[in-house]
Amino acid sequence: MSIADFMAKQCVQTAVYWGNPVDDGYGKNTYDDPVELTPPDNGVRWVQKIQLLRDWEGKGETFECIGFVYVLQELDKDGCLFLGTLNDLDSADYDNPLDNPAVFRIRQFEKVPALRSTDVFVYKAYLSQWQYR
Repeated sequence: MSIADFMAKQCVQTAVYWGNPVDDGYGKNTYDDPVELTPPDNGVRWVQKIQLLRDWEGKGETFECIGFVYVLQELDKDGCLFLGTLNDLDSADYDNPLDNPAVFRIRQFEKVPALRSTDVFVYKAYLSQWQYR
């Protein structure tokens, strides 16, 4: 069994993802319309685990990570994730996920190649609370 097959069998949860974050000029982001990441082709595995991590792309600051999510595709840093379906959200959350405390920011994103592979990856998103709530 390949690592891609293994990860597809593990990623059995559904999540909602807001991608393509763009600074709105007022300290917040706007996003593309939310999409569901659904198994078997695009599910997630959500792990709740509070830990302190260091932001390797910024100034090396530490931040509290509330968990991480294994996914089957690349996601945008500073995008948003919600564990559940679009039906679990109010329609107001579609345009402004920041108003929902169950929506989390992708603070860091890892793309690690599988052993002996240049085109198969394992993807992991680290989540944190929004800083400007």
